[in-house]
Amino acid sequence: LNELTAQATGKSVILGPVEATAVGNALVQLAALRGVPDSLDELRAVVRRSFRLETVEPKGGAG
Repeated sequence: LNELTAQATGKSVILGPVEATAVGNALVQLAALRGVPDSLDELRAVVRRSFRLETVEPKGGAG
């Protein structure tokens, strides 16, 4: 599905942790309590530093 999405859109698809929903929920709750930075870019940086992310690139352009 990730490869098809990359191919159909012509854009890179970044694959996050399997537990992405739980991680996102925890980070937003921590941000609300000021336990972690509260900007979206800073929260994404926390995920990048904490989990191994993979990138799927489109092959040969969209379509």
